[in-house]
Amino acid sequence: MIIARQKRKENIVEYLIYMWQVEDLIRACHFDMDKIEECVISQYEQPENIKQEIRGWFQELIDMMRSEGVTENGHIQINKNVVAELTDLHLRLLKSPRENIYGTLYYKTLPAIAQLRSKSGGNDISELETCLTAVYGYLLLKMQGKEISSETTESIKQISSLLAFLAARFHEEEMPAQ
Repeated sequence: MIIARQKRKENIVEYLIYMWQVEDLIRACHFDMDKIEECVISQYEQPENIKQEIRGWFQELIDMMRSEGVTENGHIQINKNVVAELTDLHLRLLKSPRENIYGTLYYKTLPAIAQLRSKSGGNDISELETCLTAVYGYLLLKMQGKEISSETTESIKQISSLLAFLAARFHEEEMPAQ
């Protein structure tokens, strides 16, 4: 909750990737609050009232995952909404004649996106979600210590540049004019 809140303020893409990790963490703990308490919440050096808030946050996520039927895989609606917002911004930036940099980044990244979509059969998800899923998968592979090809690493660097630009634009649009 603390990390999610901070990431949400600073970088929407990092927030989303973090939230996907939290969903997987909840699944790994079999939706058991005692396991989440032992593995996660007990690690926080926070006052008890903050830990209670964190417990409540995890319980809310567990309830959402169960009620939305994403206990095995998939993402809760609040995370889908973020993907939809990012996809909307992505499409607006591509259509904007003033956004040359984003368009250039996108077309430079498009071959990697197309390759990922053909490998995964993920044509039913947006290009942006393909990028997010690729970065998430890459992070999982790194955490597992698996070997990653230089081609994949280069594709992820390109995708990360696109996502970083998109996250920065999202942040700019979300901040009130000063």
